Formats: sequence, structure tokens, C-alpha cells
Amino acid sequence: QVQLVESGGGLVQPGGSLTLSCAASEFMLNYYAFGWFRQAPGKEREGVVCMSSNNGGIYYADSVKGRFTISKNNANDTMYLQMNSLKPEDTAVYYCAADLHHLLTTCVAARDVPAFPSVGQGTQVTVAT
Repeated sequence: QVQLVESGGGLVQPGGSLTLSCAASEFMLNYYAFGWFRQAPGKEREGVVCMSSNNGGIYYADSVKGRFTISKNNANDTMYLQMNSLKPEDTAVYYCAADLHHLLTTCVAARDVPAFPSVGQGTQVTVAT
């Protein structure tokens, strides 16, 4: 059974950095589109970043562009989200997700990620003094 397991969330001060990890079991990241979305209390899910399969295009939400960076390690099927210059408005539960229903797909926008069928359990990120 495919599983996505996030880690790395926590409390950080404004301007600080965090790196989230997402370990994927039973599949190879290079063959599927994947990414991160977040959900703050009382708000809808927001796509943060989408990475296409096979080292294709990467699409960030405008709200995180220039501050967040997605990467992956194909050797251990782990994806990462490096978050710099964090703001209080970045506070949310962050989820990694993968489009395991479609092989070798290309992302169109970060907003696609919340609809991906395979989702991890989420990790809380809180940005506060």
C-alpha cells in the first residue's frame, strides 16, 4: 500500500526556516507528479508547489515563490520542501501529495496539488514569536 509520511514541522519565528520531508513508499517519485499543499484553520486548501514527473516543470504559488523550494531524492523516494523567510501567514498544516493515478504527468499549476489522490497525514507548521 502506498504511503506518504511527512515530517519536519514545528514552531519557528518569523523570518526563520524549516525543511519538511515526505517519504514515499512503494513508488518512484520520478514517474509521478507530486507536491505540497497547506490548510490553515478556517481556510480552504492551498496548493503550494507542484513538481512534474521525470524532472519536468515546477510551479509555485505566488504566495511562496522565491521563499520555498521543492526538491526530491530519487534514491530514497523522499521529497522535501525548504521554507525560508517564513511569515505568520504561512502557518498551516502542510501535506505532501502525489498523483499516483496518472503516470508521467506534467504539472500545470500549484493549485492542482490538493486534488491529487494520494495524501500524507500532514505536519503542522506554526510561524509565531
